[in-house]
Amino acid sequence: MSGRKLSIAVIGAGIGGTAAALGLAQAGFEVELFEQASGFGEIGAGIQIGPNASRLLRRLMPKDRLARDAVRPVAVHQRRWDDGRTLQRAPLGDEIEAAYGAPYYHFHRADLLAALASQWPRERVHFRHRLAGIDERGERVVARFENGAERSFDLLIGADGIHSAVRRELFGPEAPRFTGCIAYRGLVPAERMASFGLEVVSGNWMGPGRHFVHYFVAGGRFVNFVGVIERDSWTRESWTDLGEKSDLRAAYQGWHPQVRALIEAVDETFIWALFDRAPLPRWSVGRVTLLGDACHAMLPFMAQGAAQAIEDGATLAACLARGADDVPAALKRYETLRLARATRLQELSRLNKTRFHLPDGPEQQRRDAEMAANGDRSIPAVAWLYAHDAGAIDGAG
Repeated sequence: MSGRKLSIAVIGAGIGGTAAALGLAQAGFEVELFEQASGFGEIGAGIQIGPNASRLLRRLMPKDRLARDAVRPVAVHQRRWDDGRTLQRAPLGDEIEAAYGAPYYHFHRADLLAALASQWPRERVHFRHRLAGIDERGERVVARFENGAERSFDLLIGADGIHSAVRRELFGPEAPRFTGCIAYRGLVPAERMASFGLEVVSGNWMGPGRHFVHYFVAGGRFVNFVGVIERDSWTRESWTDLGEKSDLRAAYQGWHPQVRALIEAVDETFIWALFDRAPLPRWSVGRVTLLGDACHAMLPFMAQGAAQAIEDGATLAACLARGADDVPAALKRYETLRLARATRLQELSRLNKTRFHLPDGPEQQRRDAEMAANGDRSIPAVAWLYAHDAGAIDGAG
């Protein structure tokens, strides 16, 4: 490389791509962001960011900017669907931050992306650039875009989501798999729930064939909820289809009054299907690699999808900082360090789909007893997840 800075293209300016770009730029690389949309924008509402990701985000921006629109929940509270009985309650808040040196946050997705985007130079993001193809030419990667633009870089990173064009270029077409679940999401102004005294927790109600999650976002101004329901088939894959409130109401008939009150208080709901992909055996080819949903799309039942994309970016930046003279080898090390952990979380998320939705009966009773006895969300039990520092690769791999 003769001392020249690596030039890097990041395809996709969502949370994972923008965080990766910031980390790579901090490591001294010349980074350009490319996004097919007309601006920064996140579809969806709530997102949970554990200490494993918040410690990395704090390195990318001032703490006060990151925390400005965040909510710090005091606990995760898992409850029974009908009578509200506590199945497990585990601390977050000050206790989790003291244990792992970083907070647990709830965000509106748009607020988190806005915080990341505020740190990125506007002249280095290129909107309305939809990837059309990739060509490797010696030690350069050429990205071709549908608008006719063509740019050459030392390496290219696909952070372009579950429908990744970069993944398709590397490994061919493959349709995402319908997981047998659909989800309703909604945002309720917090004042509408004031009489219910909602705690500032990550709430998860488990019941037969479905579950219901809620938590505060946007500095506490809204309550975000997601109701996940098992369904045999689905033909669309959109986050922006309007859902019928009457259908949602019927799906949670007989559930606890707090769940039903949230449904009644929402003005509109959106419905989408949950898709994932089979784990990839590798993420990189030559000078091109993937991160986030492009290589390890996962169900949201561990609340780790965005967090794992943020981890990917931190590890990738560290590997390139250590080995910029041999890009393919640095990408291989990144993949080696990240693949097993991301695959484990994909698998645990799938297992939670079954665990959360058990019909009432012996299996459900065993699950409830195990949750009460084992404390699988206790501070020691989650150390493998939250103590991990994806940017610290010395001695790893």
